[in-house]
Amino acid sequence: MLLAGLRCSLRPRSSPVAVRGGRRAMSSQYVLDSYIVTPAELNAALQKNVYSKLSTAPRVIPLSAAWFLPNDGRDGYRTFLDERIPHARFFDLDAIKDAHSPYPHMLPLPQVFADAMQRMGIRREDSVVVYDTKELGIFSAPRVAWTLSVFGHENVHILNNFRTWVEDGFPLESGHRGEPAPTSAEQYPVPELDQSKVVAFEDVKLLAKEMKLEGAEEVQILDARSKGRWQGVDPEPREGLSSGHIPYSISVPIADLLDPTAKSLLPASELQAVFKSKGVDPAKPIITSCGTGVTAAVIDAALTEAGYPTQQRRLYDGSWTEWAQRVRPGEGLIRKTEDQGVNPGS
Repeated sequence: MLLAGLRCSLRPRSSPVAVRGGRRAMSSQYVLDSYIVTPAELNAALQKNVYSKLSTAPRVIPLSAAWFLPNDGRDGYRTFLDERIPHARFFDLDAIKDAHSPYPHMLPLPQVFADAMQRMGIRREDSVVVYDTKELGIFSAPRVAWTLSVFGHENVHILNNFRTWVEDGFPLESGHRGEPAPTSAEQYPVPELDQSKVVAFEDVKLLAKEMKLEGAEEVQILDARSKGRWQGVDPEPREGLSSGHIPYSISVPIADLLDPTAKSLLPASELQAVFKSKGVDPAKPIITSCGTGVTAAVIDAALTEAGYPTQQRRLYDGSWTEWAQRVRPGEGLIRKTEDQGVNPGS
C-alpha cells in the first residue's frame, strides 16, 4: 500500500558543534525533514541558518544543478551566474563525472566526488538543497541530489522549484558579485558508492533478454525520455544515436510527472495516479532510465514523493546513450513501437 507523500516541515534542533580546542557549543538550527521542499520552506531554513564563513555549524547550502541538453544552445553555468539563490554553489554535471567513460554522465570515482564537494565548500554534515533552472523547471536537480545520496551524503533535498522561487519573489543574486568563495577549512571524506542503487549495462541486458520468461525476476524498467523518442519516431538529441526503447520498458516521460505551467513535481496523490495508470507496481523492483542517466532521477524523485518504497530501486547510469551503442544488431534489444500498454514492447 502506497504511503501518502511526505510533507516537509521545519523543526528546531539543537546539535553539537565542534570547536577548536576540544570545546563544544550548541547551535540551534532548523532542519528540512523531507526530500522535496518548497521555496517557502527553503527560504525559512536559510533565514534560520545565516551564512557565515567562520561558522563550523552544519549549514543549509543551495546547490545549482543547472544543465541543458547538448542541442539546446544554453549554458548551465551562465544561467547560474545570471540568476541564483544567495550563496548557492554550482554542480557541473558535465565535469563531475567519470572522465574516462565514453558515456556522458557516468558517476565519478569517489575521490573525484569528494574533491568536487571540497571545492564547492560543502561539508559532509551540511544540508544540501539542489535546484534546477527557471527555464526548464525540474530537470537535472534530481540527478545531482541522487548522486549525493548514492555517495552517502545524508541531508539532501530537491527544491520544487527554482521557477517558483523566482516568481514568488524570494532573494536572488546575479553576476559574480556575492558568489561565495569555497572554503577549504575542512576536508570532505572520500565516500563509498552505494552499489545497490546503480545498475550496469550487463545486468539490464540480461533482464531484457529474460523478461517474461517463466521464473524471471519481474523488474520494471521506467524510461523518462519523451514518448516519441521511446517509440522510435522522434530523433535523439545526440546525433547518430538510434531512438527506440529497451524491451518491456515502460514509457514515463518526465512531462507526465510535472505541473504543465510551473514545471514542478506534481502532488503525491497525482504522482500516484500517474504511476498507477502506467501499471507501475510498488511491490516490484524498479530500474529508471533516460538518455544519459540525468532525467531518470526525476522518476526516482517522483517515486519517493509518491510514497513508493526506496528499496529495490536502481538507476541505469549509462541509460539509452550506452544501450543504443552497445547492443548489437540482430539481438532485438532496440524496440520501436507506437503501442503504449502496461507492458509496452511485448
